[in-house]
Amino acid sequence: MAGYFEAAPDGGAAIALDEVEISILRSLAVQFLELIGPGPGGSADDSDPLAALLAEGPTQPPSDPALARLFPNAYCDPERASDAAAEAASAEFRRYTENDLRARKREDALAVVRALDALTPAGDRGAVLKVTGDQAQHWLGALNDLRLTIGTRLEVDDDPDSDLYRLPDDDPRKPLMMAYMWLGGLQESLIETLLP
Repeated sequence: MAGYFEAAPDGGAAIALDEVEISILRSLAVQFLELIGPGPGGSADDSDPLAALLAEGPTQPPSDPALARLFPNAYCDPERASDAAAEAASAEFRRYTENDLRARKREDALAVVRALDALTPAGDRGAVLKVTGDQAQHWLGALNDLRLTIGTRLEVDDDPDSDLYRLPDDDPRKPLMMAYMWLGGLQESLIETLLP
């Protein structure tokens, strides 16, 4: 997995992906969609925009650590003792924002899946993915969310000397750690490519 985003001649960014890279990115995005779940009400029905606008979200943080990282409390400091006022404010904030945040994350991941599904690999050469404008924003959001999810699962922290960066080949966490680092490279190269 060595492909990174580069500037496309007609603007935006492009990356050459082989079939394995396409499969890994698609699989991670689909698993992420399964993790965050369907829209409000348990279905993806958007036929009533007013009902969707008025739908209230959850008031409690998710119990899954990866979801809690993706949808953190707005006003609570996990390092401090319980603060009832901050908890109430966080619950209220979550109630009115989490559904929209989940929808945006869902749109980002779906944009990645659709872009990858639209590619036509040419044998061993793979395919070239081009992203511009809104597509690039969806890709940046999805890459960030995938890294946060994997990083939380692996308990990655700020320590650059962590043993996670030197896992032996037989460690079951190694493939996920490799994906985490690769996604970071993709994210960084896309940001650098899009900067003026």
